[in-house]
Amino acid sequence: MNDDSLRNLLAIAVHAAFADGSQGERERARVREVAEALDRDADGGGAIAAATGEVLLGRLPLEQAAEALTDDAQRRLAYEMAVCVCDADGLVNEAERVFLDRLAGLLGLEAAAAREIDAQAETVVHAADDVPAVADAGASGGAVAAGSLTNPAGNPAAGSAGGVSDAPSEEEASMIKRAAILAGALELLPQSWASLAIIPLQIRLVYRIGSLHGYSLDQGHIKEFLVAAGIGMGSQTLEQFGRKLIGGLLGGVLGRTAGRAGRTATGMAFSFASTWAIGELARRHYAGGRQMDAATLRQTFDTLVGSAQGLQQQYLPEIRSTAGGLDAARVAEMVRRL
Repeated sequence: MNDDSLRNLLAIAVHAAFADGSQGERERARVREVAEALDRDADGGGAIAAATGEVLLGRLPLEQAAEALTDDAQRRLAYEMAVCVCDADGLVNEAERVFLDRLAGLLGLEAAAAREIDAQAETVVHAADDVPAVADAGASGGAVAAGSLTNPAGNPAAGSAGGVSDAPSEEEASMIKRAAILAGALELLPQSWASLAIIPLQIRLVYRIGSLHGYSLDQGHIKEFLVAAGIGMGSQTLEQFGRKLIGGLLGGVLGRTAGRAGRTATGMAFSFASTWAIGELARRHYAGGRQMDAATLRQTFDTLVGSAQGLQQQYLPEIRSTAGGLDAARVAEMVRRL
């Protein structure tokens, strides 16, 4: 693989991130930030960010990026990445399905191979299917409607933001720790579906924490909560894939072995810290009666990520142990049992 191949692989992933046409300027800005971060990791001199800009400006069309990939393994990887980016929000909609079918054709991928990739992705992306698509209005503690991040007046489960305990309960602490360790372990796996499993894991974590505070959350609300905190689904998946691609393929194939271990550790620390921060942010938000606005959520999340980065080394043995023997079915089971 050469740098042009990497450029075209990431370009296809960026196209996939915008396949449903629903991302606004915030998500576009996040994708640009991801590209710049990947360039720093790869010592790419701005090449990845430049390629991303070309996609966003319409100068690197999907057909061109797909045609440039001549190796069968790279073509399969390109489709795997695209499937996982499209599946990041838990559902491939009609526009994304059309995009993926078109991409498979452009890559010359056989239908059976495409179906195999789709099935692997679905195994982990549906790990959070027990989180309802729409909240039950009669649920104990007062249901909340998707699209509203603030607490409805009169919810008996709500407290005041100033009354949030500084420390999580034992159950919350254990749940957040298990989720963060699993997220870190997923970064150690070479399979494409591994990064895809992180978002269902985070959705399930927020759902469980909300339930502990009397809220019946649905997937729409949780995804809005994550986006408000600055965690776009497509861009997060793109970042996870990019880090794995750079740390694994570039480090091994292009001879940049000196930085490979460091990049793998960076990706593991990133997923561990972001998942821990999401759990702690959810705890504060729902324990405090959902009083945080989007700006506060984002600022608090950034602070929590910084705090969590120092914890990764402490749990490194557990992260490595958890990674042993993981497959798609086992990961899906662990997410459901969170």
